[in-house]
Amino acid sequence: MSTQTPSTLRVAPDPSSPRLTRAVTGVDQTGASIGLRVVEERPLTIYLNSREIVTAMTIGDHPEWLALGFLVNQGMVRAADEVTGIDYDEELETVVVRTAVETDHEAKLARATRTSGCAVGTVFGDMMEGLEGLTLPPTPLHVRDLNALSSAINRTPSLYLEAGAIHGTCLCRGPDPLAYFEDVGRHNAVDKLAGWMRDTGTDPADKTLYTTGRLTSEMVIKCALMGVPILVSRSGFTAWGVEIARQVGLTVIGRMKGSRFVCLSGEGRVIWDAE
Repeated sequence: MSTQTPSTLRVAPDPSSPRLTRAVTGVDQTGASIGLRVVEERPLTIYLNSREIVTAMTIGDHPEWLALGFLVNQGMVRAADEVTGIDYDEELETVVVRTAVETDHEAKLARATRTSGCAVGTVFGDMMEGLEGLTLPPTPLHVRDLNALSSAINRTPSLYLEAGAIHGTCLCRGPDPLAYFEDVGRHNAVDKLAGWMRDTGTDPADKTLYTTGRLTSEMVIKCALMGVPILVSRSGFTAWGVEIARQVGLTVIGRMKGSRFVCLSGEGRVIWDAE
């Protein structure tokens, strides 16, 4: 399959970066020697002002956006909070996100829970906060655009094509990919995207979030709280993820392979115009 980076992509994977993969040798099913590249995992400790929040395992790219997006998605940094700086120390493997005013996050830490995300995704006891009364825009989803989008993402050069063992998340508008992030955990990839959206002031109203990961409750909640009305995956669903999506009016499409998919919520946005 030929690969080509879409011209609309503002942020794209960098599979050629030597920092993100490592060359290893092994043997194949015949006993013959084989060489391949595998993705790296590095710890990244995130601080909010002077408080240590979490240590995440990540491939190590875009640490500032990962830290900011994580804090935004956990409700620790809200829309009204002024972010005054993000400091990354590669040697110490830490990121410090600084706000103009100290935030109230200690209660959230006390209610921390572990979720079903790969590489230990984390949400908190008030994870449903913000969903009540949430209204997502009635952005239409053209099936013809969805098919074109799937083809464009699958042909984009990526760490997945280079080494596998990784998840991808892409923010899109219509048939066009805009920002594509990868990581060992699907939640990390989404957090990088959320950080990029916050940093660039990107409007979520007319966007689609495409992910390679399962459509779990965590993924649905993050997408809804980011204000993105459409969530698409080539993987499957969890029952709670579908239930929450229906409650908030989020369109969720899964099991997308080629031109085939299943929509389990928000089908009112879908325009069936594929040939």
